[in-house]
Amino acid sequence: MFLSTYPLRLDEKGRFFLPSKYRPQLEDGLIIVQGQDDCLAIYPPQVFEQTAGRILEQWSTHQDVRAFQRMLGADAGESRFDKQGRVSVPAELREYAHLDRDIIVTGALDHAEIWNPDLWRQYRDAQQPEYSRIDKPIGQVFSGVR
Repeated sequence: MFLSTYPLRLDEKGRFFLPSKYRPQLEDGLIIVQGQDDCLAIYPPQVFEQTAGRILEQWSTHQDVRAFQRMLGADAGESRFDKQGRVSVPAELREYAHLDRDIIVTGALDHAEIWNPDLWRQYRDAQQPEYSRIDKPIGQVFSGVR
């Protein structure tokens, strides 16, 4: 699982040092995609394939499904970390997530996310009060989510 939060930096080529705790899960490569809320998501290939499989089970005749498939696949990039443990983030994805020099890498259980630090703080600060008050079984909080 991907856990914890790491403040990191992109170098001039758009690379960052992957947290060492994440490297074993990504030895076979990684997929970087646009995430929701203006962040990027990093998936191990097998987890991304499972996620994509669930999306492909939906009816592609539905406009929202087609849009999601297109947005997810269009700028997705397959990569590997280099011998120094660096990951390169494509320019289009850096632009989408408003990444400059400083970044935040967070664990999101089955994947990691890359955030602009200001956007991460805004998101976390907005979500924290609601998260701390959840008092229902998770199935009731997120009913209908598969």
